[in-house]
Amino acid sequence: MSNQAWLERSFAAVWHPCTQMKRHERLPIVPIASADGVWLTDFDGKRYLDGVSSWWVNLFGHGHPQIKQAVREQLDRLEHVMLAGFTHRPVVELSERLAKLSGLGHAFYGSDGASATEIALKMSFHYWKNLDRPQKSRFVSLENSYHGETVGALAVTDVPLFSSTYAELLKPGLRAPSPDARQAGPGESAADVALRAVRSMENLLAKHGGEIAAVIVEPLIQGAAGMAMYHPVYLTELRRLCDRYQVHLIADEIAVGFGRSGSFFAYQQAGVTPDFLCLSKGITGGFLPLSCVLTRDEIYQAFYHDDVTRGFLHSHSYTGNALACAAALAVLDIFEDENVLEANRLKAADFTERMRPLIDRPEIRHFRHQGMIWAFDVETSRADFALAYFSAMLKRGCLLRPIGKSVYFMPPYTLKPEEMDWLVAAGVDALDEVLAGESAGGDATPLP
Repeated sequence: MSNQAWLERSFAAVWHPCTQMKRHERLPIVPIASADGVWLTDFDGKRYLDGVSSWWVNLFGHGHPQIKQAVREQLDRLEHVMLAGFTHRPVVELSERLAKLSGLGHAFYGSDGASATEIALKMSFHYWKNLDRPQKSRFVSLENSYHGETVGALAVTDVPLFSSTYAELLKPGLRAPSPDARQAGPGESAADVALRAVRSMENLLAKHGGEIAAVIVEPLIQGAAGMAMYHPVYLTELRRLCDRYQVHLIADEIAVGFGRSGSFFAYQQAGVTPDFLCLSKGITGGFLPLSCVLTRDEIYQAFYHDDVTRGFLHSHSYTGNALACAAALAVLDIFEDENVLEANRLKAADFTERMRPLIDRPEIRHFRHQGMIWAFDVETSRADFALAYFSAMLKRGCLLRPIGKSVYFMPPYTLKPEEMDWLVAAGVDALDEVLAGESAGGDATPLP
C-alpha cells in the first residue's frame, strides 16, 4: 500500500497525540513503513533522518541488534507477569543496576514519563502523610517546566498550551523562576542567572516550606521551554535548600537521563543526589514503554508498615514488564560495553564544529549545547515558524520539530559524520526557505 492509502486510513481511525487533527488537512501525516539506525522510511521509499530520536527515545537508533536480541530471548522465557505478589529476573537485575548507577534505592515502575511524575508526586505527598505532616502537600515547579500531561503532572507543568484547558482539574502549585541562561543580562554569566534563581527559590521555601512536599525540576535542560539550559550550581544550591527546609527534591530525568546531558544522569554534574529520580524515554532505547521512579531507602521505609493504607498502593497492569526490562538491561550493557559517554563527548565536539554554517548565521540567537543536545533560537517575524521549519525539513528528508522559534537537535547517539553533514545542510537550506517567506501568515499555533 502507498503512503496515501495509509494516510487516509490513519486519518479516519487514529487520534494522534499532541496534535490538532484538522491541521493534517494541510500538512499530511507521514506514514512510516520501516526504520533502521537513524533513518525512517515511508511506504513510498522516501527516507527521513530522525534528528529528534523519535521524541528522544531511540538512543541508539532504530532496530539496534543487541536490544532486539535481548527482547527476543526474553520473549522465549517470559513476556509478562503481574508484579503485585510476583517478581522476575529482568526487573530485579534492572532495579539493582539502576540503584547502583543513581545512588538511590528501591525502584517503582510505570509505563511512561507522565506516570513516573505521578508516582513521584504521590510518593512524596504520602511520605509526609505517613510522618504525620499532612500539611506538606504542595509542590513547587519552575517557570516553563514540563513534566507530563496527566492531571498530577499537568499541575507541575507550566506550558499553558497543555495545562490551561484543564485548570479546574489541577491542584494549584507554586512556581519559581527558571534559571534559564538565556535570561543573562549584560555582564552576567549562566552561573549568575542560576544563583539569582536560587535566591528566589530560597525566598519561596522560607515562606512556604512548611506546606511544601517537594520541588520538581528537569535537571540542566528544560525541554519544552525550548531546550532551556542552565548552570549546575542551581542544582547544588537547590539540594542545600531542600535539605534546609525539609522538602523533597524530585529530578525529572525522563528526557535527559541515560547520557543525553553528557553524564549518565544530569544531576551528577552538580554533585548531588535527588530524593526521587524519574526515568523513561531512552530507558529501553525506544523499543518498549517503560518508566521508573527510584527513591531513597529512608522514603521507602516510611511506607513499610503493618497498616496496608500506609503502603504505596499505586499500580499499572504492565508495571515492570519483563520484555521492557530486558530491553532496558540491554541499553545498560551497551553503555558499559561501548563506553558510550566518552564516545558521545567526541561525537558532540565534532557535530558542534560541523554546525558552524548554521550557528554562525546572523538570525541565530542563544546557541546552546549540552551533551547530545543542541539548540538555538531564530530571530524571525514568522508566527508560524515552527510549523514552516518542520515542513521544510521533512521535504529535505529530515525530522526536526522546533519548539516555538527554538530549533533543537537530539539525534541518536549512533549518528555518523556524513549524517551530521546531511542534517546541517538541510537545516541551512530549510532556514533559507522559511526566512524568505517571513511575510507569510499561516498557522501560528505552536508545534509542541
